[in-house]
Amino acid sequence: MLLAGTPLTELNRPLGQDRPVRHGTAWSQRLGLAGAGMVGLAFLALILVLALRHDPDGGEPVATALISKLVAAKPEIAQVPLATPVVPETARPQATARQLEAESGVTVVRPGAEAPGSIIITIPESGEVKLASAPDGRLIERSRFGLLPKVGPDGATPAQIYARPLGPAPETKPAGRIALLVGGLGISQNGTAEAIAKLPGTVSLGFAPYGTELERIVQRARGDGHEVFLQVPMEPFDYPDNDPGPQTLLSGPKAAENIDRLHWLLGRFTGYVGIVNFLGGRLTADEAALSPILREIAGRGLMVIDDGSSARSLLAPSAIKAQIPTLKVDRVVDSVTRADAIDGELQKLEALARDRGVAVGSASALPVSIERIVRWAATLEGKGIVLVPVSAARGFRNPSTTGSLR
Repeated sequence: MLLAGTPLTELNRPLGQDRPVRHGTAWSQRLGLAGAGMVGLAFLALILVLALRHDPDGGEPVATALISKLVAAKPEIAQVPLATPVVPETARPQATARQLEAESGVTVVRPGAEAPGSIIITIPESGEVKLASAPDGRLIERSRFGLLPKVGPDGATPAQIYARPLGPAPETKPAGRIALLVGGLGISQNGTAEAIAKLPGTVSLGFAPYGTELERIVQRARGDGHEVFLQVPMEPFDYPDNDPGPQTLLSGPKAAENIDRLHWLLGRFTGYVGIVNFLGGRLTADEAALSPILREIAGRGLMVIDDGSSARSLLAPSAIKAQIPTLKVDRVVDSVTRADAIDGELQKLEALARDRGVAVGSASALPVSIERIVRWAATLEGKGIVLVPVSAARGFRNPSTTGSLR
């Protein structure tokens, strides 16, 4: 301890006490305080922005996916968080995924040949007509040929449940209604996909029983709003030179095998409203051969369509006797496969619809037929004519007229 008055030397002076104290200028002190204040204000502003900003993704990285509405004027853009784990398609329960897409009306095209490097999600317009899911557990019977249609325990039938609903009634009374059935689908995958995508949902589609992945393709068509029919091959006059395909229903001695053959055909896919003949000039002219076939179809709650290809066909009147919902096609619009000929037949179908209240046409899924039908369908609204599903056509015939609809 140093005594008072003891002079400080280098030995007893406290370390560091001989250094000069530097005092900043007034300007440097003020600038330091201002800088600290600005940093504080910036920090508070950042907190305020984060608190008030509406960001449902919480700042996660996002990607954009194009969502196009059916018949929409312009697409919408949706944000999809990248952080959401993507489950591989093979790891999902396939039936459940397809069923959900079909029920919601949403079509998802994942990256691949159709949509390289992107995901395309197509959603229907609000209020669009949706078909019932298929298969309906009430309406199926398990067999060695697959799932066969049947009448449900509550009396529900495939003809009722799988039909396309009519949707909202037109604001003004139509000048006429037209039902159109386009057949020959399911064999060419490209042609089938084009028909499903381009044709209006009100056009009914007929599927041959011989394509691959028929169940998947049919449910895609139904998901796009098309009701579907099963085309049943029947014996033509020039059989076997003209052979409709395996399991053709025959007349004569082999007619005893027709029920087994019919079961094979009925088990090819589910969700159809009824059956339509494919060829069959000889069989449809033989009421004895037709009767057991129609009894089987009646017991399964299906509708029967005569495709109008044979003037000697007894299919429609025989089906009426069997108390089956039935109608006969009025005009085959592409029996001559030229654009001008198809246009002419469609105009005749319009005239028939104005006269009778409703007319029924059929066509094959040929590229020229699809192209002419799509162009023609776009003109109908301006003419006061409405397209309706084939299943609904029976309810619109004018009572004062006679014709092939029953």
